[in-house]
Amino acid sequence: MTDTTAEPAIRCPMALSRTRSGLDVSDELSRVRDSGELAQVTTAFGQEATLISRYAEVRAQLADTEGFFVGTVPPPPALTDAGFDPEKIRRRRKVGNLIFLDPPEHTRLRKMVHAWFTTRRVERLRPRVVEIIHTALDAMEKAGPPVDLVTMFAKTVPVMVICELIGVPEADRERFRSKASRVSDDSSPLAELRRLGDAGWVTRELINHHRANPSDDILGMLLREHGAGSEADDITDDELVGLANALLIAGHETTTQMLSLGTLALLRHPDQLAMMRDDPDVVPGAVEELLRYLGVLHGGFVRQATRDTVIGEHTFREGDLVVPALAAANRDPEYIQDGDRLDITRVPSGHLAFGHGVHFCIGAPLARMELREAYPALLNRFPGLRLAVPESELQFSDDTTVYALKSLPVTW
Repeated sequence: MTDTTAEPAIRCPMALSRTRSGLDVSDELSRVRDSGELAQVTTAFGQEATLISRYAEVRAQLADTEGFFVGTVPPPPALTDAGFDPEKIRRRRKVGNLIFLDPPEHTRLRKMVHAWFTTRRVERLRPRVVEIIHTALDAMEKAGPPVDLVTMFAKTVPVMVICELIGVPEADRERFRSKASRVSDDSSPLAELRRLGDAGWVTRELINHHRANPSDDILGMLLREHGAGSEADDITDDELVGLANALLIAGHETTTQMLSLGTLALLRHPDQLAMMRDDPDVVPGAVEELLRYLGVLHGGFVRQATRDTVIGEHTFREGDLVVPALAAANRDPEYIQDGDRLDITRVPSGHLAFGHGVHFCIGAPLARMELREAYPALLNRFPGLRLAVPESELQFSDDTTVYALKSLPVTW
């Protein structure tokens, strides 16, 4: 067995967020994965952690909620070194934020919103999602080519959908969309913290608005069913703000980049683009393949070993920080044959794009539905869609948690 108290056999010299090359996983990270060894990487927050990248090992770690916690991970050194109070960071990061909570707190809050993200409930949203998609496409068509697909479509649709679902008043949604654009373009550790809710996208002011104006959205439901404060497990206002922020941010960023990067991937493969555009039966499987192939999350969030734990051939010691390389795991040759090749006709096979275990993305049904509607609508509205600049001019934002295209100029 490999003992992680010793130096791993391979040391990755790049940050985890820079282990990408265009739409691919870097050659170096692929070699680390295929060797079965471990690597030391630096996360977007400046944390030194051990990287695991094989599919089976990543899946096993994500499923082990007793051996690895997210809530005990120390605050990022980039923030503490800048003078931020560690306890304040820890409270803001954890209160109501499903991403940084472990059971039983995670279980309690997730149960409160789970019903809103079931496949059946999401299906009821489909007509409104289709309307939002076509409104964005109308704006693109009116603007005329060339346009930036990221700004006019990929960021607009998911933000408008999640704002409506959560309960952001229509008058405030453009402000939220603009804020999403600015924050996504900023790769600093402070911006990363804001992405997790510190900037207060959903504030007490909005909570009070919903308290005074009962509604049928998520905020209205949470206040009505869990916000009375009379029961021990009722949600507090701080938890409500944190939970709503987490849903808002997680509910649009990955879908935004799936639309951007996915469109680029399809433009690189005109035959597969045509299938996606013309054959509705292909679309569900094509979306799953794009999710697997693109892996817009470089890795899952850092977890800390709560005890000496064995995963695969490796022993992790209590206190070790470990991060799973989701994008690399989704291309592991021991999991999938020829995983570096896009093939939208593959049979879906349990990718990790939405994570695994208790932290499996609660919004996965919503994201899938948005993508299944958005790609064909875009390609059918603009059958001549193509890049408006040489592909070599495209810039990727790799210092953020979510891998991103800064812009995607297109014409038709």
